[in-house]
Amino acid sequence: MITLKGEHIYLRALEPEDLEFVHAVENDESVWGLSNTISPFSKYLIKEYIENAHKDIYEVKQLRLVISSYDSKPLGMIDIFDFDFKNRRAGIGVLVKDEENRGKGYGSEALRLLIDYCFNHLSLHQLYCNISEDNHVSISMFKKQGFEEVGVKKDWNLVNNTYKNELLFQLINR
Repeated sequence: MITLKGEHIYLRALEPEDLEFVHAVENDESVWGLSNTISPFSKYLIKEYIENAHKDIYEVKQLRLVISSYDSKPLGMIDIFDFDFKNRRAGIGVLVKDEENRGKGYGSEALRLLIDYCFNHLSLHQLYCNISEDNHVSISMFKKQGFEEVGVKKDWNLVNNTYKNELLFQLINR
């Protein structure tokens, strides 16, 4: 049985009420390096994005879910991107928005739920993620879920005028 409900959090689709939350996340310069964002997003563009979030993953090749507490507070987002059904693979990314909610296991629980969804519901063969070499928290979280480092992209991202390597991790569904 597939469930997007965990012990402390659940994953849900984007709703119109998420406009302010998504706007705050997308315009938080402290996390732009994680998503290679280089400019702010308007509420207008985010509203359009949310209005189209209902489209099928097979059509738009991506899916964004909100990581929510059981008191309905949005904590972060988890994404499936570069969805490739022919080769049965996709990229994934996780972000817990506020510092006070990090380190509590919400991201790990969301990742476990998403892995289960991808392998058991979408029938994917593999997942991958790209993580900056200095993001030790994310590296640890993905490794604990069985992801293996399979490559290094040298000087891949320019962050604050410094080139940083990006690590490629994979999880193969055995």
